[in-house]
Amino acid sequence: MGAELTRDEAWDVLCEYTKTDSLRKHAQSVEAAMIRYAGHFGEDAGTWSIAGLLHDFDYERWPDPPEHTREGAKILRSRNVDEEIVGAILAHAEWNLDEYPRDRPIRKALFAVDELCGLIMAAALIRPTQLEDMTPKSIRKKMKTSAFAASVNRADITQGAESLEIPLNDHIANCIAAMQTIGPQLGLRA
Repeated sequence: MGAELTRDEAWDVLCEYTKTDSLRKHAQSVEAAMIRYAGHFGEDAGTWSIAGLLHDFDYERWPDPPEHTREGAKILRSRNVDEEIVGAILAHAEWNLDEYPRDRPIRKALFAVDELCGLIMAAALIRPTQLEDMTPKSIRKKMKTSAFAASVNRADITQGAESLEIPLNDHIANCIAAMQTIGPQLGLRA
């Protein structure tokens, strides 16, 4: 078991390695969704929060697989971060699944919310009401438009909901609600 990393310390790590506002906001949206799911599964919100906040902290420096996540894992381990967090971050990337399977709730949830939060953010940015009154139906419609937020892997969103054993509409609603709780931090009306 590694050292307890505080949320403020995790934010400092994120900011040290992530300079773009959009990637920081993505990290915050994933963190919010992870906190919501920690409550859903009766797990430790602090651990899940930090896993969400730091899941892509190394992406700007190492955007290509397999360096992305693995270089970050080295950094986190050098700082004695809890292996539960490191393992969840590694498990959210396909190229690490042999060693870090999605075999526990934190790993499943991080994978499940990552792409979906990206799609919700992209949709919110083009909506006049942003996160206000956003519905699963509107996100499902965006999922069908492959040209919209083309880099978002729709199959991962569907697979993520299935792995959590939560209907896709409920999963989308959970992530929207989580992001609405931090709308102002994301620069969005909620």
